[in-house]
Amino acid sequence: MTYQPTPIHDHLPERLTITLWDFSWYTRTGPGEPFEDLDRAFQEAVDRGYNTIRICAMPFLLFGSGLDTSAASFGPLGGDYAQGTRWYDVRHRVTLDARAHLVALFEAARRHEVFVIVSSWEYQQSSSFYGDRSWFDALMAVEPRDRAAALAHAQADLYEFLAERGLHDRVAFVELHNEVQYGLLTGGLEPVGTDLVVPLEKRLTAALDVFHERLPQVPVTVNYARVPVDAMRGIPHNIDVAVFHPYVYGVLGELADRLALRDEKRFSTERTRPFLRPGAPAYEDWQPPAEDLWRKEATIVGKPEIYVHDWCDPEVWDRYLYEHHALHHSAMLVKLDLWTDAARDFSLGRGVPLVFGEGWIGYTPLNTWYEEGPVGKEIHRAAARKARAISAWGSVVTSNAAPHHPMWTEIDIQVECNDIFGNGSPGD
Repeated sequence: MTYQPTPIHDHLPERLTITLWDFSWYTRTGPGEPFEDLDRAFQEAVDRGYNTIRICAMPFLLFGSGLDTSAASFGPLGGDYAQGTRWYDVRHRVTLDARAHLVALFEAARRHEVFVIVSSWEYQQSSSFYGDRSWFDALMAVEPRDRAAALAHAQADLYEFLAERGLHDRVAFVELHNEVQYGLLTGGLEPVGTDLVVPLEKRLTAALDVFHERLPQVPVTVNYARVPVDAMRGIPHNIDVAVFHPYVYGVLGELADRLALRDEKRFSTERTRPFLRPGAPAYEDWQPPAEDLWRKEATIVGKPEIYVHDWCDPEVWDRYLYEHHALHHSAMLVKLDLWTDAARDFSLGRGVPLVFGEGWIGYTPLNTWYEEGPVGKEIHRAAARKARAISAWGSVVTSNAAPHHPMWTEIDIQVECNDIFGNGSPGD
């Protein structure tokens, strides 16, 4: 029997212009931090042309862990570790009533007429910012085969919690988890080729069924890093939205591979030294304090990547990317077209709307400026035009366009790209 997708609710915008608030809306709430004042953050988002935020709503922590979250602590990974790493540069440790903070976020979203894509990063890194390892241990206590279903129950509980308070109309749709093939949902599975999209399918399909059985009128899905053009058969048949993260990397991928940022066995300090600032510590010495070492287990970002992002010289990094960009420029644009066209074809075949929840270039060190500079901006414009041309329902300007990233100060490009995607101008 063919699955009939749950329709998108009529009150939602024709197009979702998305800014990625991830887990930062609760980890970055200290003095002077970007989410200290939620109303200010929402107003700044609206001023830049956004009508939707995408968040880790910490569903498992709030509704699956069994922990008392009335005084939940969130903060850095310890010492200066990861303070130069994008998304990890949390400056202060704060204590929040986590459920009350969730309610406050949705109440602010209503005041500013913004919608929320409810997701989870919990099996990737959210728990690494917690005051102790209890959240991480609770996540790990769930058998890998049962983790997606546990998230489905937690997300359904979260939605019902919001509905009891009349805030569920802010939910655009629910994602069980972020980038399901890259994280701790895959335990015990063997890759098919180099990917886990196909092996994950049964777990995810069953979990989506759990959510559908509890909340049949609420659109739910999972999302994927990249557009898995070689494994689309592994995407569950019972999704209600097709969500992909088309990071094309290109020259950034060349540099990451050259430095072995995601391969600790190949990583070499000798190879990375020309990219580091003077005074960089030895790789072996760059760790969180002893009491915080467990936090490295709780994040999928590996030590080589954090070390280089923390200590790279931004000018050297960006200069390398600019000097080598021309060799990759055409291929990056071809990949962008190929992946977005494949995503469109998939969504049409399934009869579900298409959303690009992250993109477009890749994971850059916090203080570098390649993706935020003139080359990156032109790729963002191309992506906005493409997303509009293929009638995507939702799209980001770029993953770096959010209050906790330096690019938030680049207002004009955000307004421009949101206008291109949302209104079809200029260049339509």
